[in-house]
Amino acid sequence: MITMKDIVREGHPVLTKVAKEVELPPTKEEKETLQEMLQFIKNSQDEEIAEKYQLRAGVGLAAPQIGISKRMIAIHFQDLDEKEYSYGLFNPKIISHSVAETFLSGGEGCLSVDREVPGYVPRYQKITIKATDLEGNDVKLKLRGYAAIVFQHEIDHINGVMFYDRINKQDPFAIPENSKPCDQ
Repeated sequence: MITMKDIVREGHPVLTKVAKEVELPPTKEEKETLQEMLQFIKNSQDEEIAEKYQLRAGVGLAAPQIGISKRMIAIHFQDLDEKEYSYGLFNPKIISHSVAETFLSGGEGCLSVDREVPGYVPRYQKITIKATDLEGNDVKLKLRGYAAIVFQHEIDHINGVMFYDRINKQDPFAIPENSKPCDQ
């Protein structure tokens, strides 16, 4: 079971490296790792389990965050419309995106960052991604708003980018051009 002690913190070199493609089909070990990552996210949202194991709540986890430089992400959350997003994905790639951008008014957080980082993180309002799921199926997801933000955050991790790298250094609360706040 993955716990907070398995989460690599900012400053670790794995978080700034571009992760390697996963050769498909994935190995048994890669599938198990991705299933454990997804289970960690689900556990982190379960109050009882989270309290018992001292887990910080999260909505996504990328393999580099557990020290594995491979293109694997796990995401689990419900949006405001109660739509559930629950995925373990290999080699996710953004294949198209909107020109319009969005951001979370309260900023973003990260399981690998143990401090508040104030500022707006500009993200595409809409994205389409392609990936391979845990069952080996090719998936194509059209995402918007909060879901698009979550997926972009995790895909950034496998590209060696931290969320705070995207915050305007001169004016962290400058509203990014061509954007509006996400209504999540």
